[in-house]
Amino acid sequence: MKGTNIGEFEEIVLLTIASLMTEAYSVNIVDEIKSVTGRSTKLGVVHAVLNRLEDKGMIASDLGEPTKERGGRRKRFYSLTQAGKSALLRSKEQRDQLWSAIPDVVFKGVR
Repeated sequence: MKGTNIGEFEEIVLLTIASLMTEAYSVNIVDEIKSVTGRSTKLGVVHAVLNRLEDKGMIASDLGEPTKERGGRRKRFYSLTQAGKSALLRSKEQRDQLWSAIPDVVFKGVR
């Protein structure tokens, strides 16, 4: 594995792949990120992140069957590898640790 650190957008993409499970292909990933975060993302940017995560060994991809609605073209589906799952768990643990260190008074009265 080339790298074990993930950036914020890589984390969002990994979480989206995990949540979409068997329907994690690039267009669905873009749509889900927009739906959940309100963040508009270009397909090319997501493709670059997917390639980077695959190079890091955090995701794997497979081609699906050709579909009529895509003119006989096949979709590339993505899934988390063990390395990707581990990276997400590390990131969650780090964030949880930081959140738990914040005194309650910091957010008192905020909503």
